[in-house]
Amino acid sequence: MTEDEQKLAAAKEAVTHITDGMVVGLGTGSTAAKMVDLVGEKVKNGLDIIAVPTSEATASQAKKLGIKVVGLDEVSVIDLTIDGTDEVDPQMRLIKGGGGAHLREKIVASLSDKMIVIAENKKMVEKLGKFKLPVEVIPFASGALLPKMEALGCQPSLRMQGDKLFYTDENNLIIDCAFEQIEDPEELALTLSTIPGVVEHGLFIDYADLVLIGTDEGVKQFERS
Repeated sequence: MTEDEQKLAAAKEAVTHITDGMVVGLGTGSTAAKMVDLVGEKVKNGLDIIAVPTSEATASQAKKLGIKVVGLDEVSVIDLTIDGTDEVDPQMRLIKGGGGAHLREKIVASLSDKMIVIAENKKMVEKLGKFKLPVEVIPFASGALLPKMEALGCQPSLRMQGDKLFYTDENNLIIDCAFEQIEDPEELALTLSTIPGVVEHGLFIDYADLVLIGTDEGVKQFERS
């Protein structure tokens, strides 16, 4: 299987968990986009759901496919969120935010009864950290926070979009932190969360309930015990 085929296989398996009447969180990124396309096909064929997108890009895609999109203020519960990931380890801890949407993604995931994570095989890693950890920060604090990030043992850099700074949907900046290996994700997550000016980080710990990994042998499933 190509990586695209692995992503699609995982996405196909994930959407089988969606049933009529659900409020569904729709993730962001290349794998999530395949899932949203599949949800759109199901809606076209009669599936009745309400969707809460995790980014403006996903909202636009969903609306074009005829999926009913609402904001968080319009729902009391999210039954299921399906989202991709940049890395996942054997403990089902994630690094997310490669697309810059991890703040909204984490909010939606935190309000969901269940989170399904979908990815291609290469996203499964023994230790988190090879993918740069995104840390969303307010623009006012970005310059002061770069040395603070470096003190945590990484090489930090402000994310760019071409020759301009990358801004998130919430008009914040992202510091990408190159750790190579994160020895204690829980401790790092806690530390980052206590730094003034940090809005959110891309470590998702105890969020994933089911991880679906597309491989050459089919879709592997990992479930929270």
